[in-house]
Amino acid sequence: MNEQTAQETFADVRTLFKETEALIAQTTHDSNDLLRRLEDLFGIQWERMLEALVKPPALGLFRERGIEVHHTYQRLESQINGHTVKLDIVLESGQATVVIEMKSLVKAEDVDDLLQDLADVLFFFTRYEGRRVYGGIAGLEFAEGADRYAYRQGLFVLGLTGDEMVSIKNDAKFRPRDFGKTPA
Repeated sequence: MNEQTAQETFADVRTLFKETEALIAQTTHDSNDLLRRLEDLFGIQWERMLEALVKPPALGLFRERGIEVHHTYQRLESQINGHTVKLDIVLESGQATVVIEMKSLVKAEDVDDLLQDLADVLFFFTRYEGRRVYGGIAGLEFAEGADRYAYRQGLFVLGLTGDEMVSIKNDAKFRPRDFGKTPA
């Protein structure tokens, strides 16, 4: 093999490596994209299942905690000036409103997102003005410390008990934060 042929062969091999590297990168990207889509799909399905488990006993659970609510709504949405707030489950009466966020796996960031939605709730849902507004987060699982973080932020923490029933995990000392009061 002469030197020119060796250089051409080497250049061909280098080109093949670059093409292979590009194919691997594209395949990795496509696989990651597929995994994200599957995670979103299954996450949404788990959250819908959780909604189906939480909604029926929710009124009774909060009445047992002294919050008289009588109506249940799912997936309320408000959009103002291009900004949207979506509420998974809302329990209400003329005096009180409870907003419950559903997550298959509750993380601290989910708690922060709910706190932001609750801070904005009177702007997006003016019908709740003058009411006590409480927040709750329900999950199949809680990432390390997310349930305690939610508790410390004044949120109700809902989860599944061993017999697949829903319960409020907060102890008797818990005092919920009222997000319905406008700052003075």
